Amino acid sequence: MAEQEKITVVIVDDIDESREIILRMLQFEPAIEVIGSARSGRQALELAEQLKPDVMVMDINMPDMDGITATEAIRKKVPFIQVVILSVQNDPNYMRRAMLAGARDFLSKPPLIDELTTAVRRAGDLALEEKSKFVVASFNINGAPGAMPLGMVLPNPPSGKIIVVYSPKGGVGTTTVATNLATLLKTEQNKVALVDANLLFGDVAVFFNEHARNSFLELLEHSHELDPEIIEDVMAVNQKTGIHIMTAPKQPEFGDSGKGQSISRILTYMRQLYNFIVVDSSTYLTEVVQTCLDIADLIILVTTQDIPAIKNAHQFLSLADASGIERERILFVMNRYDRRVAITPEKVGATLKQPVRVSIPFEDRIISNAVNRGVPFILENKNLLASKAMVTLADQVKESVTLVKEEIAS
Repeated sequence: MAEQEKITVVIVDDIDESREIILRMLQFEPAIEVIGSARSGRQALELAEQLKPDVMVMDINMPDMDGITATEAIRKKVPFIQVVILSVQNDPNYMRRAMLAGARDFLSKPPLIDELTTAVRRAGDLALEEKSKFVVASFNINGAPGAMPLGMVLPNPPSGKIIVVYSPKGGVGTTTVATNLATLLKTEQNKVALVDANLLFGDVAVFFNEHARNSFLELLEHSHELDPEIIEDVMAVNQKTGIHIMTAPKQPEFGDSGKGQSISRILTYMRQLYNFIVVDSSTYLTEVVQTCLDIADLIILVTTQDIPAIKNAHQFLSLADASGIERERILFVMNRYDRRVAITPEKVGATLKQPVRVSIPFEDRIISNAVNRGVPFILENKNLLASKAMVTLADQVKESVTLVKEEIAS
């Protein structure tokens, strides 16, 4: 690697010995050059603006500003900088928070030397790639075209939104909702991924008549070494819609214990590649499902007019309140709505204190035929009442994901 292509690194840790250990680990890697160190999150933010390194290796626990807060601030100030977080606490919640703040990787402390150097090289390659995007055309003082100074970076493009379609009651049509929603969200401007997170009985591939070579399960094994090629290798691209589909395993996966961290890494990384990531989840609150719900920008909670489905939705909303899932992140949908049934969306919304935002009419024969042919019903007849309701749902999703963070912050 040429001298000017070296990956520049700043080490951030409030403990002198820890900074020295990290420095020794990195100093023998010819592609990496440590150009500074900081004792606190505030110092790290100052050095980020002054030195503009490619990578910052940062401890999560510091006295004045923790590593997660510092990461978020650094990524706003100098977006191409990639952050590798170190923590003595191997806690999935810390990892999720770090990734949501913009960290590129999360390693247990102390890291193995190979693990650290690999993470820094991956982060550095991404930083160099992103840095090249910020050198944009501008005009100098004489009006001649020139390059924008490196310090004058453009903001990051909006990160992809994770939409989880969930119901605590089976058989209510979550996969139908997820597949048709993904189809509507896919446009020339929006790149959409559809993830089948039902590792036991996932049916997304069947709904599109797809036969993928790899599945979500294969990607779990590479969650520490993600790059666009690895993601692409697992995806099946549906020719009718252009949606990238991450299918469930061909053989049912009976246990998902210990997979939460890997799922979080994968979905968080996919934010960089897709405008929307629609996740079709299973009914039971397994570790995988809980992880998806935790990191979702929006949860589409699906019910029907059946009393058991409404009862389960009520229980889930109570669990959501207890676990800190904000009601603003939940978009309540009634599927298979039949006007002849006395249980109306308005009554359900009032009883559960969560308004039903969209009601999708019951058109079982037409929708069943579309499923059997492996074609989303929205493609076959856009004049169906169910199709019009799905269009409304897609519009609600686009509106909600732009407002949710503002409402929660306020």
